[in-house]
Amino acid sequence: MTTPRARSGTQETLRIAADLRASMSRLRRRLREEAPAAALTWPQISVVAQLERLARATVSTLARAEGVKPQTMGALVAALHEGGYAEGVADPHDGRQTLWSLTPKGQAWFKTHRAVREDWLSGAIHARLDPAERKTLAQAVQLLERLAQA
Repeated sequence: MTTPRARSGTQETLRIAADLRASMSRLRRRLREEAPAAALTWPQISVVAQLERLARATVSTLARAEGVKPQTMGALVAALHEGGYAEGVADPHDGRQTLWSLTPKGQAWFKTHRAVREDWLSGAIHARLDPAERKTLAQAVQLLERLAQA
């Protein structure tokens, strides 16, 4: 377990950080509620999303991206492989490694899963926010991306 870092920032930025974390958690929960009943666990869904983004990756690369141990990622990838969502091929540069990618079944599942959640979110944005608020939200998305890169 890691030791928490000393708190940094002003009272204002600490409050914003706490509010942002809480809002992101509520939005994540709401998106999960909108997702179709899944044959996959949330950790498996996260790995499928990484494979969609990366196209091909080793277990080690996926483990680093998800912040888990390689053994944990190995079990997640094995379950996806067993379910027909992922397939592995020998790395042409390092035969000891396996490069994992989504199967057509995995790609189709991910696209459907993502489309349902994005459709709900798009509808909520349209129904709840006026045009000026939508513009503000678009700007906020850029700021959130910058924070994610920090």
